[in-house]
Amino acid sequence: MSGRPLRRMMVCAGPATLSIALVWGAVPGILLALQIQRTVGEGAKVGSLALVTTVGAIVAMVAQPVAGAVSDRTRTRFGRRAPWIAAGALTGGTALVAMAFMSSVPAILAAWCFVQLGYNFAMAPLSAVMPDRVPVARRGQYSAVLGLSSMCGSLFGQILGSVLEARITLAYVLLAAFSAVATAVFVTLNPDRSSRGLPQEPFRAREFLRGLLPNPRKHPDFFWVFVGRLCTFQSYFLVIGYKLYILQDYIGLGDGAIGKVPALAVAGVAGILPATLICGPLSDRLGRRKPFVVASASLIGCAMLVPPAAPTLTGMLVMAFLVGAGFGCFQGVDTALISQVLPSHESFARDLGVINIAAALPQALAPAVAAAVVLGLGYQALFPAAAIFGVLGAIAVLRVRSVR
Repeated sequence: MSGRPLRRMMVCAGPATLSIALVWGAVPGILLALQIQRTVGEGAKVGSLALVTTVGAIVAMVAQPVAGAVSDRTRTRFGRRAPWIAAGALTGGTALVAMAFMSSVPAILAAWCFVQLGYNFAMAPLSAVMPDRVPVARRGQYSAVLGLSSMCGSLFGQILGSVLEARITLAYVLLAAFSAVATAVFVTLNPDRSSRGLPQEPFRAREFLRGLLPNPRKHPDFFWVFVGRLCTFQSYFLVIGYKLYILQDYIGLGDGAIGKVPALAVAGVAGILPATLICGPLSDRLGRRKPFVVASASLIGCAMLVPPAAPTLTGMLVMAFLVGAGFGCFQGVDTALISQVLPSHESFARDLGVINIAAALPQALAPAVAAAVVLGLGYQALFPAAAIFGVLGAIAVLRVRSVR
């Protein structure tokens, strides 16, 4: 694919990715946190949020490779990806709207699991479109579009969540509607070829289960990219997942914290925009991926040390800007790097689902780890731990050999 069809697909992929990223930005750290806080009160909010987000992230972690494998084996006249992109977004959106009417932690937990299931069934095949249809020489640009959309969606989701914090139902409805429309536009304007004539190997459960984790002996580069992504996302979610509570309790803003979340988002966007727009295309021009990913993971880790040195709103804003710049570069190039180390051409979506475990697993681990650290050592201990994970992510990517 090249020329106008590729440009059209990039234009449509942005809003589709943005629409799902808005959910991840607005719900777990803002709207869900507030919904749980209003349901259980101040005393139980940290543990309850950790429970809901941890279980939901486990569902996401399992759903990604399963959705990818199902997508790889789908044979329809609409192709392998489109049916699941549309159906997943519709399912996730429906569950999100239903969650607005839940008034107990178990009910919220059940609804959130279906939100995770639906949207991850959309994201796995949506991610596979790049290795399916985008030339290697243009993947840095396409990766930059996805990275920019993902990060801006996450940050604008925080703004949306804070603006509509008193109208959670409306926020959930808007998020669900936008994701349904954006994904429908993507699959309609960028039709894939029929997959009915593609060969299909018999399903082997043992082989599928073996493929759920990277094999460091058979595919070492894929393994190290997985580890690098895992550590970098762990660094990010240890702190970002608790940003509202950090502002309330560690920075000391109390009830005024919700009004400062948009400022953090704006600072993050200020870092993301130039980093993503520059790093993705520049990596294509230079033919280099690793230096960008290593530098960005290192920057994220170092940025986590700013709030302990300056436990003020200004310190949090500086951290948000630096993390935004690091994550913008990371998201703008890392996806292109991943696409060049995938183990098999026959299982792009499954393998991308596996690599996305590295993004989902930290979401499962971070709330539990963060809650234990906060309850045992206080919020200030989160930041050094996050910094260590960022540096470990950079070290892991240095081990990649097949891509410069």
